[in-house]
Amino acid sequence: MKRENSLLLTLGAVLLALLVVPAAAEEIPDPLPDPDGKPADMSKPVQVYILLGQSNMLGAGKVAGDTDGTLEYALKTKNKYPYLVDDAGNWTVRKDVRNVRVMGSGTGPMTVYNNEWMSITGGSIGPEMGIGHYVGQATDAPVMILKSCIGNRALGWDLLPPGSEGWEYPEGGKTWVFPGYGGSPEKWEKGTTPVPIGWYAGKQYDGDVRNAKTVLSELDTYYPDAVGYEVAGFFWWQGDRDRYTAGHAARYEQNLVHLIGQLREDFDAPDAKFVCATLGQTVIGATGNEGLVLDAQFAVSDAEKYPQFEGDVATVYSNPLSMGGASNSHYNRNAETYMNVGEAMGEAMVTLIVPEPSSLALLSLGGLMMLRRRK
Repeated sequence: MKRENSLLLTLGAVLLALLVVPAAAEEIPDPLPDPDGKPADMSKPVQVYILLGQSNMLGAGKVAGDTDGTLEYALKTKNKYPYLVDDAGNWTVRKDVRNVRVMGSGTGPMTVYNNEWMSITGGSIGPEMGIGHYVGQATDAPVMILKSCIGNRALGWDLLPPGSEGWEYPEGGKTWVFPGYGGSPEKWEKGTTPVPIGWYAGKQYDGDVRNAKTVLSELDTYYPDAVGYEVAGFFWWQGDRDRYTAGHAARYEQNLVHLIGQLREDFDAPDAKFVCATLGQTVIGATGNEGLVLDAQFAVSDAEKYPQFEGDVATVYSNPLSMGGASNSHYNRNAETYMNVGEAMGEAMVTLIVPEPSSLALLSLGGLMMLRRRK
């Protein structure tokens, strides 16, 4: 199905887009207010949002410095993201959102990098800041932003979910075989005998899911006084590694569809929402591998093509939100890119979790989103 037939907004359709912004988005103050410092209603279960992907979901936005591109410069010179600092110039703290980040290579040991209230605490940021503040603003219940990912991982290989079947792809006069979940190596020429390596398809998926489940099994360690939890949604920012292999890019849509279903199954969260962001450098109309990945990421938001995702899946078009660079350069570590994409992803999730009347599309923060709402 062509993208123009799936209600994809173009930059020339800004005025039309503004007419169909969901009421939920209109209820979010712009700009967001400073956090009030109050805890959430702890009688309610923690609403968990799991962040997955590769290095740009991990985050490389530079915080400190007085040059354009750092978070401090954006705040002090451009007056952006005012909710991140209080009147005294100190970083604000959300006492209703926990920021948790864990990481491990494959199924190796898990390391905890963050376990605190949502605030700027280190030298770099990812999209979690924008996500956490938008979702926290819209939610009365306690919220946990749980990031479990590592860099340089492909959906078609490292992050391939259980149940995925193998496939073949012709390239360079040969036919290449790509393994299904659990298979090894990454690919081999058809007709030859595959020689397994010390890695298998889906090993990073297994590790990331296991690590997230470990956090949830020790909930009180990561969200003090919590009475339980619900996995409310998933955020996905990935695709850089897949764009280097034609066989991965060509299969990206099928793998992404399966990923959404498998995550819901693995976390016993059949109604969990899913927000995907595209690669910042890839423009609408791109061809080749990057175009295939972009098409796939838009396709999962098309309720005509995937009616099972209607009202549950949204795609953020990141190119208008990016301040330059590309995914493989971590967008030149520009903090505004990570904040912009995070805010757009958070706002997209809010439109999914807040039950409002039907809407078809959302224009957010200069970026384009495909969003189907339930009728």
